[in-house]
Amino acid sequence: MSKKEIKKIVLAYSGGLDTSIIIPWLKENYDDPEIIAVAGNVGQADELEGLEEKAIKTGASKLYVMDLVDELVDDVIIPSMMMGAKYEDYLLGTAFARPIIAKSLVEIAKKENADAIAHGCTGKGNDQIRFELAIKRFAPEMKIIAPWREWDIKSRDEEIDYAEAHNVPLKVSRETSYSKDKNLWHLSHEGLDLEDPANEPQYDKPGFLEMCVSPAAAPDEATYLTLDFEKGWPVALDGEKMKASDIVRKLNELGGKNGIGILDIVENRMTGMKDRGVYETPGGAILYRAHEVLEMITVDKDTAHMKSKLAVDFADLVYNGKWFTPLREALQAFAEKTQEHVTGQVKLKLYKGNIITAGVTSPETLYSEKIVTFQASDYNQADATGFINLWGLPDTVLALRDQGKL
Repeated sequence: MSKKEIKKIVLAYSGGLDTSIIIPWLKENYDDPEIIAVAGNVGQADELEGLEEKAIKTGASKLYVMDLVDELVDDVIIPSMMMGAKYEDYLLGTAFARPIIAKSLVEIAKKENADAIAHGCTGKGNDQIRFELAIKRFAPEMKIIAPWREWDIKSRDEEIDYAEAHNVPLKVSRETSYSKDKNLWHLSHEGLDLEDPANEPQYDKPGFLEMCVSPAAAPDEATYLTLDFEKGWPVALDGEKMKASDIVRKLNELGGKNGIGILDIVENRMTGMKDRGVYETPGGAILYRAHEVLEMITVDKDTAHMKSKLAVDFADLVYNGKWFTPLREALQAFAEKTQEHVTGQVKLKLYKGNIITAGVTSPETLYSEKIVTFQASDYNQADATGFINLWGLPDTVLALRDQGKL
């Protein structure tokens, strides 16, 4: 399909720098096609304000805002938490949302009989892969347009130049134009001074952190909370039953004011380069920790150890855009099986960036104080002699051979 044949394009639209200039660029470079903007509401809140007006003003014919919050949390985040999936300590905030957004792009593209789907991902990053693998899964014949892989623009400064020349309103300046991605789960920061790993992030600079305060600015008094789980699923916070997305929202508030969930890492991108980013994931950090604490007393050793190994593979699938695959589905089925007894309550203490375990209980616990106590118990310590002799038999035989005594 030539550029002139493309009459209607669905654009993944956030209103940020990249997607704001893509609308006029597409109209200039693809023979003035109709642009239908699609924004996935994944919990970015205030970033959706004024989005329709901006999209239409810059050349789009309409804007769809797809409510994807509960789908993101229930279908992606909680199953990943059950597996304990982390990518190099990163809690996968951007990676969680991209496949869900891409699936909604395909839905609108089919509804509108669009000729192509466009996105604003750079040719250096992971998101281009995440978007396009999901699009290929649901619309394998769909034309995909990635302007960053076509245009002559080379930097964010040049993007701002283009925006100014085309009267595209921006919320960023050259001095504050971090590359950010925000959803209910997290906020990421990349670029500018963060590109040099020698630079300390400006946590105490007003406006840098958005979901959290810096640990140094957090209250001197600790915050306590309790989380209840049923079969691995979070069901209540501080005794109040609520859906998972509302629990994340409340945990973001509690964690944010205590400086919880700030991560500064250099991660290994899929495209082969190392990338430095700062992530704010206050509610996610708390939820993951609470779930891990409950699993410590409810999941048996062999299952827990195997799950920790498979968690790396699961996280790789998520990070690498392989959400809609049979392997992810199979690993998720394993994770859900491991959660049959992960029911109980966890009490945590939040203090200046720290999450401190303050107690855990479960009707399904494997922890027996009667067995493990230092006091008198029914456990026969003499039983250990035979166990050690059998467990150590290979070592004993090796030693006898080395001594010529076999």
